[in-house]
Amino acid sequence: MFRSRQIRGVLAACLLLCWGMCWHNSPADSDRTVTNPGQDADAFTFVRIKYDSTGGYGESWYRHEGRDWDRWETDYPRAEMNLIPRLTELTSVRVNPRPIVLQLTDTELFDHPFIFMSDVGWMQLSSVERVMLERYLSAGGFLWVDDFWGEAEWQNMERNIGSLRTDWNWKAIPNDHPILRTVYRLKQCPQVPARIFFVQTGRNWDPPEVHRGPTGGVDGVRNVRLMGLFDTPGRLMAVATHNTDIADGWEREGESKEFFDRFSVHSYAMAINVLFYAMTH
Repeated sequence: MFRSRQIRGVLAACLLLCWGMCWHNSPADSDRTVTNPGQDADAFTFVRIKYDSTGGYGESWYRHEGRDWDRWETDYPRAEMNLIPRLTELTSVRVNPRPIVLQLTDTELFDHPFIFMSDVGWMQLSSVERVMLERYLSAGGFLWVDDFWGEAEWQNMERNIGSLRTDWNWKAIPNDHPILRTVYRLKQCPQVPARIFFVQTGRNWDPPEVHRGPTGGVDGVRNVRLMGLFDTPGRLMAVATHNTDIADGWEREGESKEFFDRFSVHSYAMAINVLFYAMTH
């Protein structure tokens, strides 16, 4: 069971401030090491899940910006370090100033009602991790999976998360679902490309060849999908934003006014909607 004071604190903070966002240089323009500092137990904490991936270079890990990245840390910590001030600016939610990283086997997982995973196309959960994730979601926790593209990466996510229980199923979330209008009214889940690929192609989607194959080609990546994992009574326990990189809209907000205007504004709106839905349902 999650800390009731934390949930009450978030529920009590559902009055949004006005959308006063303006483009500026990102407060997290440089990478920084983020450990798990002492946190206010009654404030919202952004939790990213660390997981293992299969394969070698270009699969379980890649090189970018002069260093090696494991798949779980894609966009980390800059995405979170930009999102957290935006939550403070745009909402009355009390937010801990640093994100934390947990594994599914950490007992602290059950202290936090919301967790986030990124770039899961090569993810491989152990049997113990799968059991813990099933328990976490059954206990009322909420998962957001972001930034994975094409057919093979969806199938990999399904193998690891979609098969936790036979009575849980991924279904398309319709555009009139409350998660798209909990705070901000969005017509659909926004599609956000990684900025590096937007600069190269000018398109809203990542090139299929940079993702795990078979992707289904351009047709496999150009249509954003908002998917939900539902239990038998119909509770939405997890959201998957497929064929979009919502967190890159946070991470790269300060690098280009065009990118900010076209993608970051909607990325933040989507984040606030998902977080408030998770905390209030």
